[in-house]
Amino acid sequence: MDVLPRVSARREPVVTATVDVVIPVFNEERSLPGCLEVLREHLRAHFPFDWSITVVDNASTDGTLRVAHELAESIDRVRVLHLDRKGRGLALRTAWGYSDADVVVYMDVDLSTGLDALLPLVAPLVNGHSDLAVGSRLAPGSRTVRGGKRELISRGYNRIVRWTHGSRISDAQCGFKAARTDVVRPLLAHVRDDSWFFDTELLLLAEHNGLRVHEVPVDWVEDVDTRVNVVRTARDDIAGLVRVARAKLTGAATVPGLPARPAPRAAHPQAVLARPETGLLWQLVSFGLIGAVSTVVTTALYAVLRTWWPPLLANLVALVATTLWNTEANRRLTFLDRSGPSKRVQLQGLIVFAVYYAVTSGALLWLQAWQPDSPRWLEIVVLVASSIAGTALRFALLRSWVFRPATDEGKS
Repeated sequence: MDVLPRVSARREPVVTATVDVVIPVFNEERSLPGCLEVLREHLRAHFPFDWSITVVDNASTDGTLRVAHELAESIDRVRVLHLDRKGRGLALRTAWGYSDADVVVYMDVDLSTGLDALLPLVAPLVNGHSDLAVGSRLAPGSRTVRGGKRELISRGYNRIVRWTHGSRISDAQCGFKAARTDVVRPLLAHVRDDSWFFDTELLLLAEHNGLRVHEVPVDWVEDVDTRVNVVRTARDDIAGLVRVARAKLTGAATVPGLPARPAPRAAHPQAVLARPETGLLWQLVSFGLIGAVSTVVTTALYAVLRTWWPPLLANLVALVATTLWNTEANRRLTFLDRSGPSKRVQLQGLIVFAVYYAVTSGALLWLQAWQPDSPRWLEIVVLVASSIAGTALRFALLRSWVFRPATDEGKS
C-alpha cells in the first residue's frame, strides 16, 4: 500500500506585514532556550505573517547574554539587543524604537500568556482596524490561574487606573501587547517611565490621543518565580498616575505627528475607540476644588454686593461673575475637553447655570419668607448650603449632559 507523504502543518509566511516579537530578559539563562523554542515552533506552525524575534538583555549578571547570542546563531529570525541598564520599559522603548517591522509585540519570557492569543492580538493591527492591542486577564472570556493576593492587587490597580483616568482598558499591566510601529514611535517619545509603569503610561497616552486599543482575552498562568517588588512597584505606579494626570492638564500628553488610521477591512467587537477622558475620581476632585474656589469667591462677592443691593440681585451678579471662569475651568481641567466651547455647550451651560441659580435663589427666598429680618450671617450660611447642593446638581448635569462623551463612533 502506498503511503501518502505527510503534509506539513507549517504555513509559508504571507508577506502582507512584518511582526517583531520582543522579549525583555534579566538573568534568564535557564528559561530563555525553552521560551524561544516554543515560540519559534508556534510562529512557524500557526502565524501567517513574516516574523522575527528580538531578545533584549536588560543588563543581566548571569550568562543570559551569552545564551541569547548562541541561540541567535542556531535559530533563524532571532536577534539580540543588549542594554547596560535594567528596566522593562527601557527595553521595550529601545527595541520598538529600532524595529523595522510593521507591528511590534511584547511578551514575557515565562510565556505566562497562552500563545493562541498572539494572532488575535496582531490581526486587528495588520488590517488597520486598531492602533494598539493588549492582552487582558480580566476581560470576558479570559482564563487566569493565579493566587488570591496577586488577583486582588491586579484588580485593585486596574480599578484605580479607571477611576483616576477614565481608562476603558480592563488590564493595563498584562505582559502581552502589540502596536503598529508607525503609531507607537511618536508615543514612545512622550513615555517617561522606564520600568513597570511603562505599559500603563503608554496606554493612557494612547487613549488620551484618541487611538484605538483592541483588547484580547487571554489564558494566563502565574509565574510563581516573579521578581517584582510589589510595594515599590505600587508606589511608582501611583506616582506615575499623578504624573500622567499632570501631563494631561498641561497639554504635555498630547502627541503630535500621529499617522492617520487606515480604513479598516474588518470589524472587531472587542476594539475600543479611545477618547481623551478622565475618571470619576479625578472629576470629583477637580470639580470639587474648582467649586470650592468658586464658592469662596461667590460668597465674598455676595457679602460685598449685599451692602448695596437686595439678596437676589447680589446673588445673581456674584454668580455671573464666577460662573464663566468655573465653566471654562471645568471644561479644561475636569473633563479635558480640548475642542473648545461650542454653541451647544454654551447653551447647555446657561441652562445648568439657571438651575444652579434657581436652587440658591430659591433658598434665599425661602429664608426671607420664613424670617424676613434674618441676620446677615444666616443669609451667608443658607447661601453656602444651597451652593453646595447646587454644585452637586451642577456636576451631575455637566458630567451626564454637557460633557458626556459620545459612545458611538459616529457621534460627535
